[in-house]
Amino acid sequence: MERSVIRLSHCQKEIFCFSVPAECPSCGEELRGSRLQEAPVSLPSPLTNGHKSSSCLLVAPAHDNYDRDFDGTSDLHTGISNTKGVVYNYTQGGVRRDQSGWERCVSVPLVRPDMFHLLAQWDQYLDRFSDGPMWDPAWHRFNEENHNCFSFCLQFVNSVLAAEGRSALSREAFTHSFILPRMRRVSKYTTLYQHIQRHQYYMVDREEDKQEDTQGGASVNS
Repeated sequence: MERSVIRLSHCQKEIFCFSVPAECPSCGEELRGSRLQEAPVSLPSPLTNGHKSSSCLLVAPAHDNYDRDFDGTSDLHTGISNTKGVVYNYTQGGVRRDQSGWERCVSVPLVRPDMFHLLAQWDQYLDRFSDGPMWDPAWHRFNEENHNCFSFCLQFVNSVLAAEGRSALSREAFTHSFILPRMRRVSKYTTLYQHIQRHQYYMVDREEDKQEDTQGGASVNS
């Protein structure tokens, strides 16, 4: 995904496309700036450059996915970025410290910008944790089910929480609270992007018009 998705409104429709079409795909009217109900808006991509995301949990397609893309079927890989954008991630060969390869991923911030004391120790925590015997292949072998890249990330987060005197997160709680909402957004954006690639645009009724229709129906029935 390299092109920006834009949203524009015309004839009670929201139209998603890569560039403003010459004619409205709904009514056929010629589109000019003055004929649009509002100025086109560029939709932000849910994917970010992990090497520019400090102190984050990162989710990316697995390294064996040639296109390194989120297609809904590929395995995913997780890592933790330090304050300089180096991504620590656990693999069969142990912990990697990647300075490239995470340019398109989902980023989950783990530290608030005002938590200066934690930011000052973040890199030290991450280095010490990564050097532990749990992640040394000579001591513990990688297991896709229960000793994998996500185990590494979650245990690191819980080690930081423990150091801060806070309760640990379960795998389920962390996944449902932090990972799934962002992955659902990626899935929707990817589906929209692929639809536009195939059909040039995607079109739905405007939300305001849907709400007005619903409210109008309720008042008539009351």
